[in-house]
Amino acid sequence: MNVFDQFVKHELRVKHYVRYTDDFIVIADNTKYLEELLVKIQNFLEKKLCLRLHPKKVTIRKYNQGIDFLGYVMLPNRIMIRTKTRKRLVHKLKARVKKYKDKIIDEDHLNASLQSYLGVLSHANTYELTQGLKNKVWFWMNE
Repeated sequence: MNVFDQFVKHELRVKHYVRYTDDFIVIADNTKYLEELLVKIQNFLEKKLCLRLHPKKVTIRKYNQGIDFLGYVMLPNRIMIRTKTRKRLVHKLKARVKKYKDKIIDEDHLNASLQSYLGVLSHANTYELTQGLKNKVWFWMNE
């Protein structure tokens, strides 16, 4: 994908471009520019890398509607965790607490899982969610 990065940055001269593995976003304030850019990107990916963009995952939207990227929704003033990601995180953590209570995993493994999930949350504006999750874990462990 380095070839793609070089194409986007140096040939297309895109200023606001971010890629992580096979996900990427382009931010611009001109819809027509983004539409034209999309055609150029699609052509490049198909001809040079034999890749296609997923038709249901390509969107052009206003920045204040939020950008859904890597499990987060980025808004002008804040970054939130995607609802689906939050629900999955809570569900998996509850399952880890159950394994701890059933003595399948020890407290160190449970704590490692909790710290991992807190790390995911640390990249977003999730103070209340983080505190609530810590309280839920304590509650689940003691019920």
